[in-house]
Amino acid sequence: MRAVWLTDIHLDFLSPRACQDFFARVVSTTPDAVFLTGDVSIAPSLLDHLSALSDAINKPVYFVLGNHDFYHGSITKVRARVRQFCRTHPSLNYLTSKKIVPLTQSTALVGHDGWGDGRYGDYPHSTVRLNDHLLIKELTGLTSTGLQQRLMRLGDAAATSLRKVVPDALNRYQQVILLTHVPPFRESCWYQGRVSNDDWLPLFACQAVGDVLREEMAKRPDRRMTVYCGHTHSPGTAQILPNLLVVTGAAEYGAPQINDVLTID
Repeated sequence: MRAVWLTDIHLDFLSPRACQDFFARVVSTTPDAVFLTGDVSIAPSLLDHLSALSDAINKPVYFVLGNHDFYHGSITKVRARVRQFCRTHPSLNYLTSKKIVPLTQSTALVGHDGWGDGRYGDYPHSTVRLNDHLLIKELTGLTSTGLQQRLMRLGDAAATSLRKVVPDALNRYQQVILLTHVPPFRESCWYQGRVSNDDWLPLFACQAVGDVLREEMAKRPDRRMTVYCGHTHSPGTAQILPNLLVVTGAAEYGAPQINDVLTID
């Protein structure tokens, strides 16, 4: 099986013609499926861009959402709209709403949006603020403490979801591929060739998800997991355990790229 991996493609920065040109580049890789690790667009245009991507590629698209996908909207409402939309567009597969997707006899796919959960780094002293806190309904109008609590709840929700799915996937398959938007470990939160510092880590990595993955993979040394994520716009790999690898993808606004073409046994 061949799967093309995309992340942080930000189609809202492109003209319709530029979108079609990018889709044609993806098709030229002759994939059997597309893996997309979030930041497809922004909330008002997300469904249109997902539909255009699906129509152009005409292959299964397995995706999670990123923080930009909720801009000018609500996390709860956007997720509900996407779930409903996927019911009438069977080639679109929102992994946050799915359990285990078999890819081959030995490999399965799982995923969740994740969220920067304010736990890594030094949140109380960080001066970093994101457009998330102005443009996403659930994150606006909060004190610093209130915002951290909200971020932690979002991270915990992702971790709880994966804790229910990952052990079953590991029981049934030799290899598990996990798609998420936010890097789940400090070591995988790359920026310009280095791990992000304590100012940026709280908003660019999800410790709650990382804790679950580390715990579950430590229990199953006979299984392998590869995590694909984005969010930082900088590439890097991190070998967290002998059987747990995290790959973080590069991105540039207005210039979406193909991050990799994967051969899955």
